[in-house]
Amino acid sequence: MAHLLAAYAASVAARWKRALPLALLVVVGIGVLAGTVGGKFVDKFSAPGTESQQALDLLKARFPAQSGDDATLVFFTDDGRLTTPAREAAVKKVLDQVEGQPHVTGVSDPFASARSGQVSRDGTIAFARVQYDQPAQDLGEEAGDRLAEASKLAEGSGVQVARNGQVVDVAEQRTAPVGELIGIAVAIVVLTIVFRSAAAMALTLVSALLSIAVGMMFVTIGARWIDFPSFAPTLAVMLGLGAGIDYALLIVGRYREQLAAGDSVPHAARVANATAGTSVIAAGLIVVVAISGLLVTGVPFLGRMGIATAIVVATVAVGAVALLPIFMGAFAKRLRPKDDRTLTPAAGDRWWDEKVTGRPWLAATLGLVALVVLASPFLALRLGQPDDGNDAKGTTTRIAYDKLAEGFGAGFNGPLLIAVSLPAGGGAQQLDRLQAAIAKDPDVASAAPPVVNDAKDAATIAVIPKSSPQDAKTSDLVARLRDDVIPPIVAGTDVRAYVGGATATFGDLSEKIASRLPWFIAVVVGLSVILLTMVFRSIPVAIVSAIFNLLSILAAYGVVVAVFQWGWGSSLLGVDGKVPIVSFVPLFMFAVLFGLSMDYNVFLLSRVREEYLRGTGARESVVRGLSQVARIILGAGVIMTAVFLGFVTDPDVIVKTIGLGLAVSILIDVTLVRMVVAPAVMTLLGERAWWLPGWLDRVLPEISFEGHEEDRGVEAAV
Repeated sequence: MAHLLAAYAASVAARWKRALPLALLVVVGIGVLAGTVGGKFVDKFSAPGTESQQALDLLKARFPAQSGDDATLVFFTDDGRLTTPAREAAVKKVLDQVEGQPHVTGVSDPFASARSGQVSRDGTIAFARVQYDQPAQDLGEEAGDRLAEASKLAEGSGVQVARNGQVVDVAEQRTAPVGELIGIAVAIVVLTIVFRSAAAMALTLVSALLSIAVGMMFVTIGARWIDFPSFAPTLAVMLGLGAGIDYALLIVGRYREQLAAGDSVPHAARVANATAGTSVIAAGLIVVVAISGLLVTGVPFLGRMGIATAIVVATVAVGAVALLPIFMGAFAKRLRPKDDRTLTPAAGDRWWDEKVTGRPWLAATLGLVALVVLASPFLALRLGQPDDGNDAKGTTTRIAYDKLAEGFGAGFNGPLLIAVSLPAGGGAQQLDRLQAAIAKDPDVASAAPPVVNDAKDAATIAVIPKSSPQDAKTSDLVARLRDDVIPPIVAGTDVRAYVGGATATFGDLSEKIASRLPWFIAVVVGLSVILLTMVFRSIPVAIVSAIFNLLSILAAYGVVVAVFQWGWGSSLLGVDGKVPIVSFVPLFMFAVLFGLSMDYNVFLLSRVREEYLRGTGARESVVRGLSQVARIILGAGVIMTAVFLGFVTDPDVIVKTIGLGLAVSILIDVTLVRMVVAPAVMTLLGERAWWLPGWLDRVLPEISFEGHEEDRGVEAAV
């Protein structure tokens, strides 16, 4: 692979006038293909084999009017009661407008009956449920916008209206690409500082952005056949932007280093692609393996999200080794460093490397202690589902949540939905008994009368818990209904009842992910160790590399638990209160971080191995390797951290959690792990670090990081 990358780079760097138009033509062609045959992103969330999924499947098949998402309109007043003729008329005006909107199958009227239970006891708060026939993501932002417009009809009557529900979330959570813009702005500054060259900065950034664009084109094309979730592009761009800039930074840095050493442009491109380029392909492959490991979870939407992200990462890795050599030839004069000394580490720059490798036991111990302290909150991890009570104060979703909790209890913000399958022409008695038994549970605030479909073969029972959606008591209630309350009533009959709803669905998802987590970790870590053994020709290096990555991830988990679950500083991120960690967040973080941490691991150890293969001693190879790439790794880490921190500005608390977790992990990885723990451990291993049995060496494919210093026939030929 190294030889092929080297030959390609030397050739296109010399023939860039032919290669550049051809490359641009390929990019345009992919763009045209994406625009003509590309598909749309859709959300098909399912957790096969779970009871909540059975409930949803039943409703879709027999009761489609109840199978879509809903929204809640909350009416309230601060001066008097809602139950006056004028105010009831204002509410009625809003409801009539909503009832005629597209995809609305029903709107409950809080004033239709004194027994509706939709008006608070003091008469100051009322709510109406709006039922849709499609999921919120399929309805798009327009449905939420129409609700907002209809709510304005109550203005001037003394009635205020707030809205929540998944339909509202889709409209309220759209944002400008702040995260991406912050990442790009920081990248411009850091790249300029690292390279001390505006041309090198621009080349790195343009190459990365172009590769990301092509990656998203491939994802769009794939969306014609694969149902990629609507949030997959956000996560793919988040990861692709950071990885793409990192990969380009490493290759351009090595290229300019070779120019500073006196190499010609084709040969500098050759060495850069053979060494740094090989590192990029190896690192990208490990990221792809880690992200694609989400397929092992058995949760379809997570697997599809992993595939979309993996496509973008693979594209930016290939794009780095394919596009950069062309640009190196095109902008050769501007990329040549004016002061070669800026690219060559001076003796004084090695003081940190000498200090760490000089006392490796102390450095390794201090680094590990710091990682353990950061990771310790992870022991208190509680999986759950954030609700609108964590939204920023003043938002319509937060106002609606608070008013519902004030007027009707916290459980109104997380109702359960019992989906019941009835035998033809029967089951009415069991249905009534079921509703009565559920209503008697001490943690149930109310159980609505059953709603039966026209065919009389399916029904729903809306259940309001006394506790909030993220309260552990609600999860206990779901388990009790399934195990103790429902089975005795339906036993010996053809009636089947399934506990569903958003709260139950997220609980089922958590359990399913937890059951598959060991398999997922085993697959990702196992395949990564195999790839690293192949890349570095060393079993010890592969094993300690995996351990390094696990330490970074655990430390990030600890910080996430402290900030969101314990609430340490969460208000600074626009999150109010303590938030449980969504079940798939640790899973996704593991996949992403294991891959990204391996990027920096490959960047560092490939350079150490290169020095070692030149005959440098074990400790000196660590010192030289670290001194050569420390600035690149730190610069790349700062950029990646900034990219991820930018996504903390997203209004969705799940995106905030992922963004902060990824940012913290990368920061920990490039400072504590790569600058302290890794070089200390490599020094302690000494010559043993590069041990590989002879039989395994003969079996594994050869991947070389060595520069090709043989006869420069390629340059002569071109």
